[in-house]
Amino acid sequence: MKTTDLVFLFSRDLDGLLSEISSYKLEEDLWITCCEVNNSAGNLALHLCGNINHFINHVLGGTDYKRDRDSEFSQKDVLKEDLIKLIQKTKKNTLQTLKKLKHADLIEEYPTDTPMGKVSTDVFLINLLGHLQYHRGQISYHRRLLDHPASL
Repeated sequence: MKTTDLVFLFSRDLDGLLSEISSYKLEEDLWITCCEVNNSAGNLALHLCGNINHFINHVLGGTDYKRDRDSEFSQKDVLKEDLIKLIQKTKKNTLQTLKKLKHADLIEEYPTDTPMGKVSTDVFLINLLGHLQYHRGQISYHRRLLDHPASL
């Protein structure tokens, strides 16, 4: 995998996350949970930004980001505008970090512990991309269900 591929894919999928959050018709719907689903779209967006900011921008990019994973799921009623700004900032920093990586960086072991154990940086970045896509899909489904409550 090339750095340019990772830049393209993370850019595309962070734009998709931004589009999903922006598409909520009612701001309060971002925080609705139901049917034994514990995570709202707002919390999933916070979680995705926290995950990317930690594993890409802090570990690989050297930013001073301090992750508070618990608050990603406990914060409620963050303004939609603030979520959008957070996603935009996360995207900007992520693309800057990824563009600095060389092929040699990608094939080296990821520099810190991961939930996957010891893996190369490129494998871990692909895993992070899958995580982003998975939760983005959940957000899309959540939004579409709320936009059409009669279909529930």
